Amino acid sequence: MSRKLIFGIYPGGTSGTEAGLTIAKPDNAILVNDALAKLQGSHSLFLVRCYTSFGSANEWTPANPLQYVNNGRKMDLVVGYQSKDGDVEGWIDFIRNIINQYGRYLAKVQITEEPNLHNIPVVDGDYPRVREAVVEGVIAAKEVIRKIGLSIEVGFNAVPTFDPANDFWREIGRLATPAFYESLDYVGLDFFPDVFRPVALDELKEAVWFVLNHFRYTSMAEANIPFTIPIHITENGWATSPERSAEKQAKVLECVIRAIHEYQIEMNVTHYELFGLRDADSQNPNIFHQFGIMQDDYLPKPAFAMYQRLIAELGNRDISL
Repeated sequence: MSRKLIFGIYPGGTSGTEAGLTIAKPDNAILVNDALAKLQGSHSLFLVRCYTSFGSANEWTPANPLQYVNNGRKMDLVVGYQSKDGDVEGWIDFIRNIINQYGRYLAKVQITEEPNLHNIPVVDGDYPRVREAVVEGVIAAKEVIRKIGLSIEVGFNAVPTFDPANDFWREIGRLATPAFYESLDYVGLDFFPDVFRPVALDELKEAVWFVLNHFRYTSMAEANIPFTIPIHITENGWATSPERSAEKQAKVLECVIRAIHEYQIEMNVTHYELFGLRDADSQNPNIFHQFGIMQDDYLPKPAFAMYQRLIAELGNRDISL
């Protein structure tokens, strides 16, 4: 027996690399909305994943995301930290202002972006006081949401870590208060099987189980986060390139999504969001430019129809906010 998943997607083309953000062609809002409508189908809720950051002058990725929030689509808003001087107090004010301004468009708020990942400038792991920012940010976000009377889930995300010397989760547990656990609705997982290290297609299902099991029963457990707090797959994708075919992209993603669905009760997984809709630059052979299930001109790759089909088959049609 399995439950249905809530699905979504990052609708842009820009992605983060070790050197910064890729340069993507401008978004075509008409074609983006058309693609989102096809993926959403008859589902009453579909998530549109968007990013902004305290340390980046309130820039948005993709630009003007409200143009994609309609007909049952709501934002999963990632509020990045990126404070070079560790200004947690200013960060808290930023969170409150963002939620007050955009709350009616939000299904979810993610506090910080990959705060346990290092040496990648576009994520939060190397910024001072980031672990405090996670805990205090979750509490502040839920406080303002309760005050304005909206139904918005609050969480934070992370990448898989297998080094026992990494103290991220233990420190979150040390910093956490009862208010943190009472405010936390989910923990997000960003993972990309067979992208940064190879995994054979016939080993993918086992690899997905291993990552989910470790994330749930080792990482989250170190922070004393109970099983009742669900995991959301906040980013998962598979990049194409001259050596990585679009046909294999569809096969890998289907295998991963079906595995997540199969293990969702065992691991308490409720959401899945794909990264992302289109390529940054389909002519650039670097994989960071080709994560899309559409080319940069919005021509679908085989994975687009696959994702549309799996959403129809495995998605929760009735939930709405």
